[in-house]
Amino acid sequence: MADAKAEPKLLLPFLRPFYDAVIPLSWLIVRVAVGWNLLMHGWPKVVHMPPADAAIKGYADLGLSPPALWAWASLAVETLGGISLILGLFTRFFAALVAIEMLVITCAYWGNGFGWMHRGYEYVLLWGLVAFAIALRGGGPYSLDRTLGREL
Repeated sequence: MADAKAEPKLLLPFLRPFYDAVIPLSWLIVRVAVGWNLLMHGWPKVVHMPPADAAIKGYADLGLSPPALWAWASLAVETLGGISLILGLFTRFFAALVAIEMLVITCAYWGNGFGWMHRGYEYVLLWGLVAFAIALRGGGPYSLDRTLGREL
């Protein structure tokens, strides 16, 4: 059986120095993309505090009880989690919270089918799995966790 850790041979070997230089950036890009997406969902909730009755009703319509608690929790996870993932600070903790939030939403949308165009679980499942991968991997080389030398 082939060694699972062995890198495949490059078709264009002259690209090796480029890849070696940018590989550490790949995790930063993934982490910032997820964090930015979360922050863009959480920030409007911060701007319109306290959560509007319509937003709370939305959580109730999903069957989440008590809906006000879920509204506040999503505001905190998406805003603080987004900022945290962008910075790479407490990365595993916030990524795990995001993965749990996306799991809850995936379960709530399950009956709508897969496609996000019909309010299905496709989108939240994808982001939940990426957040779970971040939780498993941590902040990576370009993170405040790494700078501080500590992770949760």
